[in-house]
Amino acid sequence: MKYKFCKLYQLKLFGKDTEPVMQIAPIRRLSLAAAVMLATAGCGAYYEYQANDMVERQMKTMVFVEGGEFMMGNPGGWSVRRDTLPVHRVVLDDFHIQKYEVTQGDFELFQAVTGYEHSDKFYNNYRDDNPDRYDSELPAVASWTDAMAFCQWLGEMSDHPVTLPTEAQWEYAARARGQNLRYATKNGKAEAGITMAPKPTSSRYDEVPREEPLPNPPGTFPPNPIGLYDMSGNVAEWVRDYYREDYYENSPVQNPKGPETGLELTFEGITDTHRVQRGGDYRDFIGNTTVTRRKGVPRLSSEQTGFRCAY
Repeated sequence: MKYKFCKLYQLKLFGKDTEPVMQIAPIRRLSLAAAVMLATAGCGAYYEYQANDMVERQMKTMVFVEGGEFMMGNPGGWSVRRDTLPVHRVVLDDFHIQKYEVTQGDFELFQAVTGYEHSDKFYNNYRDDNPDRYDSELPAVASWTDAMAFCQWLGEMSDHPVTLPTEAQWEYAARARGQNLRYATKNGKAEAGITMAPKPTSSRYDEVPREEPLPNPPGTFPPNPIGLYDMSGNVAEWVRDYYREDYYENSPVQNPKGPETGLELTFEGITDTHRVQRGGDYRDFIGNTTVTRRKGVPRLSSEQTGFRCAY
């Protein structure tokens, strides 16, 4: 896969055709300097240039979060799920977390630079079925494995220990340093079209062809009180931890990092251990709370799930 998008673009830009048609973000809008580099130095130099720019952008979106103590779980009775209980005391050190969810365009640039292939073998089928969901400006469609690979690469490129946030870090940040906020919005409320996207009107029961709901480009609605966008109401987000329903009963107080292993599932002869997804998603309005927990198979992707990085 490495450089294939760039090579296709070169054929359109410098071959017989004059109108570039590729819709991948890294090559969709070329500056004059980038176009000259593409023409003279080739795809490798071009993508290195783009990757360095992207790494700088990604790291500039890291928001410093001062550590502290909070009651993690479900202090306001905001979820009916048993795995959000019991409420328990957590103390966190300082950390950084990205202001925005990683976009599809930036993830595809990471793939082009590194040659990384999606861990979900059905990914291309999903993309063919619903191409609008894979627009470069929308949150990246990624498995846990994909998300971790991107964050670790970002860490290698930036010389910072970047990874996915822990579940405790994610909730503490979503609740603006542990405040009693039901939703990660500017005022802690779910207000359709004001603080979060409204619930989609279409459903899977509609007649075919039906309009598929989509998330919004990161940053569409105002951030929470510490400047973080879309932690409620856009896509669910992968975090680092393994998933166990009863983990909150045994969580340590200081910087919890999740259980040593999680709930196992065998699919197509392969046994996977579930990882945690936090927040709701764009198909679920009321359920997009700061305490909502879900689980997912790490090598499988979902169009309702994205990620952001932390360190």
